[in-house]
Amino acid sequence: MPRAFLAALLLVITTLASPAATIIRDAEIEQALKQLARPVLNAAGVGSNRIRILVIRDNTLNAFVTDSRHIFITSSLIRRLKSPEALQAVLAHEVAHITGGHLTRRASNARAASRLTAISIALGAIATASGAGEAGIGLAAGGASSAQRLFFAHTRAEEASADQSALRYLSRAGISPSAMLDVLELFRGQEALRPGRQDPYARTHPLTRDRLRAVKGYAAGLKNNAKEPPAATTYWYARMRAKLDGFLGNPRAILRGSAAKGKGEMATLRRAVAYHRQPNPNKALSELNRLLQMRPRDPFYHELKGQVLLESGNPGAAVASYQTAAGLLRNEGLILAGLGRALLAQNTRQSNAQALKTLIRSRSLDPGDPNLLRDLAVAHAKNGQPGLASAATAERYAVIGRFKDAQLHAKRAIGQLPRGSAGWLRAEDVLQYAKRAERTQKKRR
Repeated sequence: MPRAFLAALLLVITTLASPAATIIRDAEIEQALKQLARPVLNAAGVGSNRIRILVIRDNTLNAFVTDSRHIFITSSLIRRLKSPEALQAVLAHEVAHITGGHLTRRASNARAASRLTAISIALGAIATASGAGEAGIGLAAGGASSAQRLFFAHTRAEEASADQSALRYLSRAGISPSAMLDVLELFRGQEALRPGRQDPYARTHPLTRDRLRAVKGYAAGLKNNAKEPPAATTYWYARMRAKLDGFLGNPRAILRGSAAKGKGEMATLRRAVAYHRQPNPNKALSELNRLLQMRPRDPFYHELKGQVLLESGNPGAAVASYQTAAGLLRNEGLILAGLGRALLAQNTRQSNAQALKTLIRSRSLDPGDPNLLRDLAVAHAKNGQPGLASAATAERYAVIGRFKDAQLHAKRAIGQLPRGSAGWLRAEDVLQYAKRAERTQKKRR
């Protein structure tokens, strides 16, 4: 069993306009993205489980890659795209940057950027103590745009290469290459704007008339294998859009708009979330019960019902809903995290013990989520394990980039835990990581 717990990657992320941008962790949305990405990844010869796609809550339009395992896309871009094929075209382009080896320039660009300004975002890729490779991602706010643009900007040659590869992937997957043109048209005219007014995607993915013309030529030269998108693709795209609209849109506007009286599944989902945000739990639960009548064995609707019940002060009923969801979709870390949170809210000796087991299981499946780590620390504390609580707290602070706080809690854990134990080793690794990360930040200031 390897001792190294934290493998951290400090990257300058150009793309976030707002330092308050956060990653949206939602099992249902991530399931939808998997469904949409699968044909593109298969066409690219990349295993569908190799790349994780994560959504950043941000008002700008952007998509980017940070390494060979992660694609990020902003919530605003998803909501602006008009079709599942357009979203698949965005994903195909970002996959092409990975398969084309365009990330090899990152190390030299990072060194150049470090001479210009501070790190903008710390991306913590956290490996589990057992050596599992899944990464937990956390963002911490920071610095200046000049180095950000330098770090993530693709060359025009890279863009041309990625365009050609992406179009081939779309064609192989039976997706119309014209979907990429729809995406590029969304950004057309951006180069006429001052850099500060351009969307990050336009700054990091240069769009020129020549590039647009070339894409049209590539698309016309490809064999047209386009088919109607499968029903599952259209369904999951619509469902992801409905959930994002419900949580990020204006609840009053949703309840006055086309979703107000619609009887379909997506209208009902939008209403359920909008009522929850008002908050009006009775109406939210009424809409959720309608959804469960339509799909009684849908784990994500049971999970959402658990969330509504928990956040409206009914943890006992929330536990039942989360347990149903977890039984329907085993090995989903985010659902187990919600169940653990609901059990903690019950706050009995039995529920706290059960919460700890559940959260440890969740962490083994999906490590590095700050909310999970916060709940895990609480569960350790409630079960009389202050040293492990400090270790989990240190880990959470490391993930979100608060390195001084991470060091403080890691030292506290080291002082409380048996030397050489799993928790002690984890705290020691967090401490060393946080020290290195803090030194790196200071050098770049």
